[in-house]
Amino acid sequence: MSDSAPVFRIALRGDAILTSPRFNKGTAFTIAERKAFGLTGRLPSRVNTLEEQCKRAYDQLKMRDTPIRKNSFLQSMRDQNWVLYYTLVSGHLRELVPIIYTPTEAEAISNYSHLFRRSEGMYLTFIDEATMEEDFLEQTRERKIDLIVCSDAEAILGIGDQGVGGIGISTAKSAIYTLIGGIDPSKSLSVTLDVGTDNETLLNDELYVGWPHRRIRGEAYDIFIDKFVQLVRKYFPNSLLHFEDFGVTNAQRLLQRYRHTHSVFNDDIQGTGAVTLACIMAAIGVTKSKLSEQRYIIFGAGSAGLGIATQLRDAIASTENMSMEEANKRFYLIDKYGLIKTSLEESHVREDLKPFMRPDEEWEGVPTDEGCVRLLEVVKKIKPTVLIGCSTRSGAFTEEVVKAMAEGCERPIILPLSNPSALVEVDPRNANEWTQGRALLATGSPFPPAKMPHGKDYIIAECNNALIYPGLGFGAMLSKSRRMTDTMIIAGARRLASLSPALIDPDDALLPDFGDAPEVNFEVAVAVAEQAIEEGTAGVDWDKSEVRDKARAKVWKPVYGEYAYDENGER
Repeated sequence: MSDSAPVFRIALRGDAILTSPRFNKGTAFTIAERKAFGLTGRLPSRVNTLEEQCKRAYDQLKMRDTPIRKNSFLQSMRDQNWVLYYTLVSGHLRELVPIIYTPTEAEAISNYSHLFRRSEGMYLTFIDEATMEEDFLEQTRERKIDLIVCSDAEAILGIGDQGVGGIGISTAKSAIYTLIGGIDPSKSLSVTLDVGTDNETLLNDELYVGWPHRRIRGEAYDIFIDKFVQLVRKYFPNSLLHFEDFGVTNAQRLLQRYRHTHSVFNDDIQGTGAVTLACIMAAIGVTKSKLSEQRYIIFGAGSAGLGIATQLRDAIASTENMSMEEANKRFYLIDKYGLIKTSLEESHVREDLKPFMRPDEEWEGVPTDEGCVRLLEVVKKIKPTVLIGCSTRSGAFTEEVVKAMAEGCERPIILPLSNPSALVEVDPRNANEWTQGRALLATGSPFPPAKMPHGKDYIIAECNNALIYPGLGFGAMLSKSRRMTDTMIIAGARRLASLSPALIDPDDALLPDFGDAPEVNFEVAVAVAEQAIEEGTAGVDWDKSEVRDKARAKVWKPVYGEYAYDENGER
């Protein structure tokens, strides 16, 4: 894509253009533009460059003394000037993504009603279901929308049910799509589906701005969600619909319900699964083995754990020509009731976990805790090659567990993925020490390097969804795919794995550095779009050889355009 400034014909003047985050330049409006748009008396005389504006904004940001104040400042900037906001954050990616997203955004969401200043997106409320289409069209009519991020806020960032505050996760996720995936922010829509809340604090808060009612469930909930999805399908059939932070009882169910009729994506399930798949693909590149040759323990069987198991299982079946049933036998899922096995079925096993149940006869003679087979006993019996944690149980991978795994495996693959870092199943430095530097490690949160026995620093890879989901989404949008297929996700994961530093140096990180996320996601997007074209799900008539150039041309960059006033122009 050329770095020359795009030219826009705009119908806004005066305060209208200054309050448009899409077109506002602040003090960067040129003298000619100020005259053309009626801004000469509305701005101080000096014209600043974007670089000068960024320096001023960063100095102002540093004056905020807490992460939540920085978050509020950046949110205000995003509401005023997209180009300045995305340029600033892009220039300080490692520092500011934790401010605009996890972990700081969780605090902002939990205090949403008390911090509320202005609308952040679309609020669709259960009691307004009768006018949903009218409300939907009011905000979207004549807009070109490629991305819709929605949440019902039942399971927000590890802090649970946050009611209408879920709009915060939708807007944060949309911002990451733009920041790292290159999605034009004018073509994205952030939505909260306010179906009530079971959060007692919110229900008893007189300042709560959402619908103060117990969360709607069952058939009424399904009808409400379906009405929304059908509006998306009707008016934006080529868009990507991103489900975010739905509760465990709905996340997988809704994904399965709609994934064959529209391009839908659930980051908690598919994004977590995809980045973990890429990480393990890189690790087996080091160990010179196959996905199907691994024995997997997944500790924590919620949406993330199940998503990882499903993604790995599907990749084994797809890439190694194995039946789903046979691939399922490589997995051992453990939750609070211990190993998922048939004797737990009636009372403690969700329907979506049943394909991974182990037969009880496998565990005869194995010590149990009130009938439950615990992690250590599973490790001792099956001698896993891959141990994945998504349980939020701090310290669950004890020294005894890790050493027992290392006894049966030359290079154990250990991925304690729980967030935040205080809830990680094992400190990677301890896992490195207990395995004498033989473990291949990645975590869900950033950790400092661990020392190898020979003194070299071992870089702990961050298994961060943001290394892949913006690229998966961009690839689907670019190709106008009618579905986000398993093979498209696997293609994206394979491309990410191919960029692993560990494939060059086995003692290097399993995944690329987060600072390289924009370039990495571009490569993922190209792979996804190429796969969509190859398998016939794309809605474009390109050849695969055209994808890279088409993708470059589509990437949105935060640069100020040249403006000309036109009463019939953009608004």
